[in-house]
Amino acid sequence: MTFHSSTHRDEEAKEVVPIPTEPASKGGLFGTGLSEWFALPIGITAAIPAIHFNWYVVNEETQLLAVFVAFSVACYTQGGDAIFNALDGKAKLMLKEHNEAEDKVIAALETKRDFLKTNQNMVQDFEAINAMRVDGYESLNAAGAVKPLHDFKSQMERILNMIVQEEASSKEKTKVALMEEATVTVKQQFTSSKALKKAALSAAIAQISGDVTVTSEDPVRGEFVQFFKDKGAALASADDGSEAAIQRDAIVAKINAVAKSEGMFFEFGADGVPKVSVNQAA
Repeated sequence: MTFHSSTHRDEEAKEVVPIPTEPASKGGLFGTGLSEWFALPIGITAAIPAIHFNWYVVNEETQLLAVFVAFSVACYTQGGDAIFNALDGKAKLMLKEHNEAEDKVIAALETKRDFLKTNQNMVQDFEAINAMRVDGYESLNAAGAVKPLHDFKSQMERILNMIVQEEASSKEKTKVALMEEATVTVKQQFTSSKALKKAALSAAIAQISGDVTVTSEDPVRGEFVQFFKDKGAALASADDGSEAAIQRDAIVAKINAVAKSEGMFFEFGADGVPKVSVNQAA
């Protein structure tokens, strides 16, 4: 139920208080029981000497009073209800607008009250938020202490995988190059040597006829084996470490390029020894 500061217009039930009654009069003229019409001759009889002896002077004021009384009586009897209804309707409209404005004010105050009730635990909420923030910072600090180690481990694993891949690629390239060189060399030997051609033909015929024994030797295989023995001896005698240094420099350059592009914590020097990156040290 809403409260309004204005006067409540609805009629409310009131306790009926008995009013002491006076003895009933006889009615009529001045309570004498005579008809009120006797007041007319009495008034005329009293008015004649009053006017004659100038006890009451009939002038313009009396005429104006008579006109005003007649006008008031006519207005009351003819237009009283219309005037009352107009004034009463305007009053009701004003009261309705006033009540609607009060309802809006009351609704706004109730909304504000609900908002204030909702924010009663604001201090506890902010304390909980601050506690969560402190826990979050502690977790971030703990993670910050572990993250560099994790990143360093990941970077080392990536570099080691790169080294393994580069070594495997270098070995594969060397193997392919040796096989191509061995093929060309053995082919030239068989092309230029009639004895090798004859031995290869005999071995092929024996293979086809099934006369191959355990002690039989394949001249092609033997030439390949001999080539690799000679090649290994030549490389061992002529190895001064320059080729390995060139390969190492190429791998180091590639690793440093990847480390720089990915912002790693370290890089490799010209001697192949890792050191802290300049960007990380700064």
